[in-house]
Amino acid sequence: MTTLNLLCLPYSGASAMVYSRWRRKLPAWLQVRPVELPGRGARMGEPLQTDMQALARQLAAEQRLATAAPYALLGHSLGALLAFELAHELRALGCPPPLALFACGTAAPTRREDYDGKNWREPKSDDELKSELRELNGTPEEVLANAELMGLTLPILRADFMMCGRYAYRQRPTLPCPLHVMGGDADRASEEQLLAWRKEGHSHFSLHMFPGGHFFLHEHEEAFLATLTEHLQGARQPVASLSVN
Repeated sequence: MTTLNLLCLPYSGASAMVYSRWRRKLPAWLQVRPVELPGRGARMGEPLQTDMQALARQLAAEQRLATAAPYALLGHSLGALLAFELAHELRALGCPPPLALFACGTAAPTRREDYDGKNWREPKSDDELKSELRELNGTPEEVLANAELMGLTLPILRADFMMCGRYAYRQRPTLPCPLHVMGGDADRASEEQLLAWRKEGHSHFSLHMFPGGHFFLHEHEEAFLATLTEHLQGARQPVASLSVN
C-alpha cells in the first residue's frame, strides 16, 4: 500500500512536535513528519530565523530527499506561510510537487493586513507578546505566569512574529497541487482573506471552516483530522493506481 509523507510546519512559538500526537490518530498509510525549525526542540542550539524566504530555502535543502516519495505539506498560521514558501523552494530545486498543500489558520499571502497593521516587523516586548497570546486564546494563564516556560518560549515567539511581519509576497507561477485551506469561524482571518489563497494554485481548491478560534485544529482535532484524511485519501488514489500499473 502506498504511504504518504505529511510534512507538518509549526505555528509561531511552537515546536513541530505539536503534531506528533497525530501519529496515533491517523491511518498507517499516512506518515506524519513534523518539520522542526531552528531554535526549538531538537534544534534548540541553532539560531532563530526572522527571514522566511531564507528559512524556506534552508528547509527545502533539508527536506529534498523526502520528496522522492509521495508527500503533502501542512502548516498552521506561520506554518501555513512557511509551507507555501517551502513548496515554491522545492519546485525551484526541481522536486516533484506535493500531492496537496494544507494552509490552516492564516490569511492568504496577499492579504497580510493584520500583521501590517500591528507592525510585527519590529521586536515586541514580553508584555506585548503575552497580550497577543491571550488574544489568540491558546495558552493557559498558568503557562503565561510560569517565568521559566516564558523564558524559553518568548524569544522564539518574538522571532516568529517578526518573520511573519517581515514577510514579503513574491509573484511566481501558481502551484500545480490541490490547495486546501482551513479556518476557524471565530478566528481573525476572515473568509475573504482565506478565499484569497485560491489565487496561489491552479488545481483543486477547497475552504473548510471549523468551529472555534485560532487553534481550531486542536479544539476540534477529530473533525479536522477526518477532513485531512479524506483529502489525502483522494490525493493518493492516482499514485496508488500508477504503482499498480
